[in-house]
Amino acid sequence: MPHDGLQAQLGHEFSDGSLLRQALTHRSYGQPNNERLEFLGDSILNCVVAALLYRTYDGLDEGDLSRVRANLVRQQSLYEIAQGLGLSAELLLGEGERKSGGSRRPSILADTLEAVFGAIYLDAGFEAAERVICSLYEPVLRTVDPRTLGKDAKTLLQEHLQGCKLPLPVYSVVATHGAAHKQMFEVECAIPKLDIQVLGSGGSRRAAEQVAAKLALEAARAHADAATRSGVRRGRVASGKAPGQMPGAARRA
Repeated sequence: MPHDGLQAQLGHEFSDGSLLRQALTHRSYGQPNNERLEFLGDSILNCVVAALLYRTYDGLDEGDLSRVRANLVRQQSLYEIAQGLGLSAELLLGEGERKSGGSRRPSILADTLEAVFGAIYLDAGFEAAERVICSLYEPVLRTVDPRTLGKDAKTLLQEHLQGCKLPLPVYSVVATHGAAHKQMFEVECAIPKLDIQVLGSGGSRRAAEQVAAKLALEAARAHADAATRSGVRRGRVASGKAPGQMPGAARRA
């Protein structure tokens, strides 16, 4: 049967092979293409991922569940899963689309994967589609932190500082470069209490702030790690034990 390798990767063998072929057919190749299946698969994917997150993270509230789901079903996440399945080699593309690199285009691969989910649903029902989607996403969930997934650098920095009971960072534009229609911004992110001052640059003030916030967050976390290590060393000295010394070693010496 065509696409045997892909079916093995998915863990689903199609009863109606024409559905899989349609799911892999881009509109540039001809009719029937995968656009309607993509619409169907998108809805099924959102439902299955929502249920999976609900079962997996019982401590997350509705807002955090929505944030994590949005990140997991976005184009980049689908693209990465599609690449892992080797979907590029399975696509049916028109000659022009193939020559222009369509088999590697994230939007095409993400849409095709959603269409495959829709095709599985039509071929064998919701439970079959759910089983395939969960098998693809459960390994992903083992590698992500639901507390931070989908949050931007400014939000993560703010949460880190609040957790350390420190004042919020101060952002200021220190320079702009280039013509008005193509400006580059340089933004400073300062955390005076930690003596941190970093610069970020980007094509907009917001983009530059995000870059600066990421650098400041890395510096703030390094500062916190150093403070923790220093506290551990001081605790050892206060207890009369050198680092790595076994209890009672000083008395035996």
